[in-house]
Amino acid sequence: MNAPLKLRNIGPKSAAWLRQVGLRTREDLEAAGPVDAFMRVKRAGFKPSLNMLYALEGALQDCHWQEVPEARRAELVSAAEAAIALLPPPRGRPAAAPVTHTQVQEESSAPSFGFLDEPGGGSGGDHD
Repeated sequence: MNAPLKLRNIGPKSAAWLRQVGLRTREDLEAAGPVDAFMRVKRAGFKPSLNMLYALEGALQDCHWQEVPEARRAELVSAAEAAIALLPPPRGRPAAAPVTHTQVQEESSAPSFGFLDEPGGGSGGDHD
């Protein structure tokens, strides 16, 4: 029988997420690999950070996640970004569009609301 998932870099929260996506042992994690494991967690609706991706790699290499070489981190991020791009948009919500800035210009013939024109800018002082 395979041992429960108890690996370096994998804390209780990450271990719980991994169990919930069917990765219960080191062998399960080795078979999936760090990117697929990360994507399973993400697809399940959790919000893993890139640190989890590095932690998974470190767990498999038996090193601290900060010791994962920069070149390998870049490979992992690139693979994860490619996989994320293939995900369908969230259900019930449209895919995010680029953020735009809308500027509203006031018309010069707009009605005046006295309290804005009062001395002091209508700051909410005492009124009679």
